[in-house]
Amino acid sequence: MSIWGKIVGSVTGLAVGGPLGALLGGIAGHAYDKGQDDTKPGDVNSIAFTIAVIALGAKMAKADGVVSADEVRAFREVFQVPESEVKNVARIFNLARRDVAGFESYATQIGTMFKNQPKVLEDLLDGLFHIARADGRLADAEERYLRTVAQLFGFSDAEFARIREAHAGADAADPYRLLGITPDTSADDIKKRWKSLLREHHPDALVARGVPQEFVDVATKKVAAINAAYDRIARERGLLAKNVAPAGA
Repeated sequence: MSIWGKIVGSVTGLAVGGPLGALLGGIAGHAYDKGQDDTKPGDVNSIAFTIAVIALGAKMAKADGVVSADEVRAFREVFQVPESEVKNVARIFNLARRDVAGFESYATQIGTMFKNQPKVLEDLLDGLFHIARADGRLADAEERYLRTVAQLFGFSDAEFARIREAHAGADAADPYRLLGITPDTSADDIKKRWKSLLREHHPDALVARGVPQEFVDVATKKVAAINAAYDRIARERGLLAKNVAPAGA
């Protein structure tokens, strides 16, 4: 069963309070087949992560007042929502969008849940950035929203700038900011940083820290952005040409 099919089947066994718990409670009893639930203890992080993306994605859609067809398509394609689960995912999305709880309460709870796993919180922000930029632009309201979410997750302004840069596009991105370095960084340290980021964002690393398999296409795109940033710096500084390392290097 995909992560989507496990969400509601897990409601009674997932000990989550706060606004996320209220959202899960609102879903209970709807169209999922509880008889097919095969949720395992190790699925808890994946389920919480998935609910967090849907809930914060719904609140982000409310932030700019528009849910574009491109954003819906990006969500369905990148997060691989099967046709059989579209109505159920839409139900969660709409419940979260209408919920009286503000996005700050969701973000604060999620930040607390994953406070010892900052890479998971970065993965979540990457997913939200991908949805926001699906129409080819990042609206001012969306950027303000994502910046506030990042702050509630505990990220500094510099960390937010680095995460944002990975979604700016190869031509627009500042490669130094994307890698979290400065023009004064030595060639050796640049290479070390590049390889470290590749390891952190390898799709296998995401799955190992509980991010559902359905979400790893976002990681693949981020790895490509990291490689492009390193290539650009290497060309500008006349560094030895590299063979692009595998994402797990």
